[in-house]
Amino acid sequence: MSFEKDVSRIEEIAQKLNGSDTTLEESLALFEEGMLLTKALEKTLTEAKRKVEVILSEDTETAEITSFE
Repeated sequence: MSFEKDVSRIEEIAQKLNGSDTTLEESLALFEEGMLLTKALEKTLTEAKRKVEVILSEDTETAEITSFE
């Protein structure tokens, strides 16, 4: 999934969890999915932050984008 789709899915999960229509089992499954998505998004944001820091710390004429994958 893309970053934007993952964020959208987390929003959907939050809405479902706030509703009273879900069973305990469904709520736990949604919570687990949300936590996994949150961790993946956090990793993506951390990598993006590192890339920006590398770019900002380099001389603009010799700046390179380094992947931290």
